[in-house]
Amino acid sequence: MSNRTELLEKALKERILVLDGAMGTMIQRHKLEEEDYRGEYFKDAEKPLKGNNDLLSITRPEIIKDIHRQYFEAGADIAETNTFSGTTIAQADYGLEDAVYKINYESAKIAREVADELTAKEPHKPRFVAGAMGPTNRTASLSPDVNDPGFRGVTFDELRIAYRDQAKALIEGGVDILLVETVFDTLNAKAALFAIDELFDELGFRIPIMVSGTITDASGRTLSGQTAEAFLISVSHIPLMSIGFNCALGASQLRPYLQVLAAKSQYNVSAHPNAGLPNEFGEYDETPEMMAEQIEDFLRENLINVIGGCCGTTPPHIRAIAEIAAQYQPRVANQEVEA
Repeated sequence: MSNRTELLEKALKERILVLDGAMGTMIQRHKLEEEDYRGEYFKDAEKPLKGNNDLLSITRPEIIKDIHRQYFEAGADIAETNTFSGTTIAQADYGLEDAVYKINYESAKIAREVADELTAKEPHKPRFVAGAMGPTNRTASLSPDVNDPGFRGVTFDELRIAYRDQAKALIEGGVDILLVETVFDTLNAKAALFAIDELFDELGFRIPIMVSGTITDASGRTLSGQTAEAFLISVSHIPLMSIGFNCALGASQLRPYLQVLAAKSQYNVSAHPNAGLPNEFGEYDETPEMMAEQIEDFLRENLINVIGGCCGTTPPHIRAIAEIAAQYQPRVANQEVEA
């Protein structure tokens, strides 16, 4: 076990850890253009690249570094790498499969540098880095063709290989945690976990894993049809640092599903909800104070070990959440639940 893993486990027992907020929301404020995404490294790319935020870790690293620093200074304990679309599957839309290693490695390296900088300033509050592994833009459980329900846009093996490559680059870049997040199809997540487990065997060591699903609507199910409890059971075959939910819903809508995880899970429970639901312009109106007030309900009920923000959240949101979280003790995992 590495020293940083020991520090992480110690911190989880002592306090509720704060995850950072939205990367995309912060990037949008910079009003970047095509040339920002291309830079020198991708100047000859054949397809438009604007909006491919993961590339900014290579072409505009100072922006990503500043975003990490703002979140850490607001009170975050854990920063997510700028790698939500950092798989060959997601980057295939841009013809950039060959850039995946560099995207993940550089993103991890940037977050690591800022985490170490802030830890050196405040040794009593070590900062950690979670390698963000998004769901890809394909689903292994559902057909993208309504006329051919048996068709699949991706195979389990293709996902496994893509996730393994991403995880390897993230680990070599210096992450402390692998975060399989925004899971809308649990089969995709199982491919990621299988790949991570294979990689750990090859490397000869393990680092903590977080898994975070997304409840897509008021039905209380993931896109692939699972309830919160079914999702938990489906991924509990591998030792996890935490299980939780993020995105799609605001804090108040997420609460009943976190109650299920808190009651049923032997693992730590995480949440990073959106700043409410988007308005008609696709923007998020919930203020930091409004969001923190709703999250305090999670804390009063002792549901949470790791809390942060997803779409629409900013450093002021994370600051308000961190101030509330500091007033409560972390949830004690349900040790009576069998693995």
